[in-house]
Amino acid sequence: MDNRPIGVFDSGLGGLTAVKEILEIMPHENIVYFGDTGRVPYGSRSRETILRYGKQDAAFLKSMDVKMVIAACGTVSSVAGDLGKGFGIPYTGVVRPTAAAAVRATGNGKIGVIGTTATIRSGSYRGAIAELDPNIAVFDRDCPLFVPLVENGFIADDEIVTRLVAERYLAPLREAGVDTLILGCTHYPIIRNIISQVMGGHVTLIDSGRETALACRETLKTQDLLCERAQEGECSFFVSDRPEGFARIAEIFLGRSIKRDVSHVEIELY
Repeated sequence: MDNRPIGVFDSGLGGLTAVKEILEIMPHENIVYFGDTGRVPYGSRSRETILRYGKQDAAFLKSMDVKMVIAACGTVSSVAGDLGKGFGIPYTGVVRPTAAAAVRATGNGKIGVIGTTATIRSGSYRGAIAELDPNIAVFDRDCPLFVPLVENGFIADDEIVTRLVAERYLAPLREAGVDTLILGCTHYPIIRNIISQVMGGHVTLIDSGRETALACRETLKTQDLLCERAQEGECSFFVSDRPEGFARIAEIFLGRSIKRDVSHVEIELY
């Protein structure tokens, strides 16, 4: 047993959807969350820059004595898949557990993937799915406008602007006949109802945040690192830009209010 916290990082706020799932699956665990709000977005940056950012984000979490690091960022997980080498503690991104869930879910062997431009360009999901089942056809599509739409509050199920953007992005995947769609960015579950409406109720949506949270629990259980507290765990939040306003937006992602203050981190020092 290990009562140290779980560390989670993302380029901004999207990783909070993974935190939400961890809180539901492992309510007694403490969590340290870092959102790199001062350098978001990662999705349009070079591989070298994304790797450097990911290393700094993970280094900060390790300085907080976490027992596991989760890159709840589709871009980092895709472009810097080997980030966790040499950590000395368990590490996971979102790609492998999410790809495995999609392979289990598909019935017709056609899987769609949506994510940031960097995630799609990396081919990470294609590669992970091919390793699991080379006979599955993968159809991917980058959706660069989804993140700013979510972070600016265009998330209501009847939001016309987001619906029109979704119809434009998702039309090729719908035409391809996919029966399973990977939400390859942790922002996307916030608008899953809109995505589902556009794709149709017969398409199974795979939430990368939830699948990663499930993988985290399995890792901690296997390595005897689950906490032994009886009381509910606590969350600590850190950002690289101004903390003001973070709590309000974070409540949208978490579905609950933040009980503790949000702290600023000079991430370039790590």
